[in-house]
Amino acid sequence: MRRVLNFPFLLVLVVFVFAFRLQPSQNLIDRAETVSHGAFDALLKNHVTASGVVNYVGFKENAEFKAYLKTLSNAQPINTNWSREEKLAFWINAYNAFTIELITKNLPLKSIRDIEEPWKQEFITISEKKYSLNTIEHEILRKMNEPRIHFAIVCASYSCPKLLNAAYSADQLEEQLLTQTKLFLSDTKRNKIQPDKAELSEIFNWFQVDFTVNGSVVDFINRYSDVKVKASAELNYLPYDWSLNNK
Repeated sequence: MRRVLNFPFLLVLVVFVFAFRLQPSQNLIDRAETVSHGAFDALLKNHVTASGVVNYVGFKENAEFKAYLKTLSNAQPINTNWSREEKLAFWINAYNAFTIELITKNLPLKSIRDIEEPWKQEFITISEKKYSLNTIEHEILRKMNEPRIHFAIVCASYSCPKLLNAAYSADQLEEQLLTQTKLFLSDTKRNKIQPDKAELSEIFNWFQVDFTVNGSVVDFINRYSDVKVKASAELNYLPYDWSLNNK
């Protein structure tokens, strides 16, 4: 006996299956529009001192930290209607959060450089795409033409800028970047600035191209430093301390 096909039923079934297959991507979009960095903000306040010293053990088995990393992974910051400030805040927080995760997975450590290829490992998943810390820094953040990101992203080392014990947010981003830049320049452990001579962090050497888009390195420093450097000043770079910035 020939079976009679129930076309309305089949149509409903096809639509249901198609919708189900699309659901993960749709969830990514929905979550991207509601990304909150509040959990990370609370964690940073609890586990990072005002001087930027990090309690990595406190992050290691923390359920809220794992949930926040999952939130970042489910976000979709590329090709969205996010503002420039929202994208900058997202990627700065992502860089710092996943750096913390990398450290916690490799404890005990004396330095991030004890990890094999720490910046090249593609251990980060965001919107179903793999990233390394290098990719986030060089292919995303640096291309956003905001040199002050170099004082916000932290490579888990003492000569890096101090890790801010708060999450970056779009509505406070300008104030946060301004404060971090001024603090970094005024920190005599990282920069020794005098009118006729400046001993600078290697960050100004490594990323000189970023700081000279609108003038010289001296011009950049003088925009944010209380001590003004002469154009004729001698510039040297301080040794970089890669020791882990932990308690």
